[in-house]
Amino acid sequence: MLKLEGLSVFYEGIHALRGINLEVPEGKIITLIGANGAGKSTMLNRIMGLLKGEGTIIWDGTDISSFDTKNIVSSGLVIIPEGRHVFPNLSVEENLYLGAYTRKDKAAIKNDQEKCFSLFPRLKERRHQSAGTLSGGEQQMLAVGRGLMSSPRLLMLDEPSLGLAPLISKMIFSIIQEINKTGTTVLLIEQNAHAALEIADYGYVLETGEIVMHDTCDALAADDGIRKAYLGE
Repeated sequence: MLKLEGLSVFYEGIHALRGINLEVPEGKIITLIGANGAGKSTMLNRIMGLLKGEGTIIWDGTDISSFDTKNIVSSGLVIIPEGRHVFPNLSVEENLYLGAYTRKDKAAIKNDQEKCFSLFPRLKERRHQSAGTLSGGEQQMLAVGRGLMSSPRLLMLDEPSLGLAPLISKMIFSIIQEINKTGTTVLLIEQNAHAALEIADYGYVLETGEIVMHDTCDALAADDGIRKAYLGE
């Protein structure tokens, strides 16, 4: 579904990505783990057209390497950025509708809003509340819901558990699995390697801008080097 070939990015004078090759098959959860500063967010920003670079990005058979971000979103490829970035002065409902800004199918948009509320009942309770008054966990729910409102075929999540309490993080990962079961492919960028490897089908390890290892998540979790470097064992 998504294929990166030789992706390289220079960012603020640093060679942030060095010839990344990565594949995301349809219907799967693929995870990319790595330390802070390894280049994970840079990779997502390059895929979404927010950064320029070398290499090829193939999305559903089409080379989108030079597409702008709006066209990429319209094609069904969506990112939920690190740090949530909700619109604090707008209501929960208004934030959700902004996620559907590229769509014109009003009935389907309304239906997807109800799906979001079924996934996140707390958002329904707070639908008229300003997003800036929500807790960190609720804002993450809203960020995920806003991403889903664009009706994505592939959802990319950048550090969805960052700064969240363990119980809320566990719930977010469970919802990611639920989203995947409904047919949405997922690319998960996550520092919490334990949780990421538990829910994903296949994983890549990124170190200083390079993929140093990739395998099934069971194999990565059993690798001594991965266990020591990322799982604290």
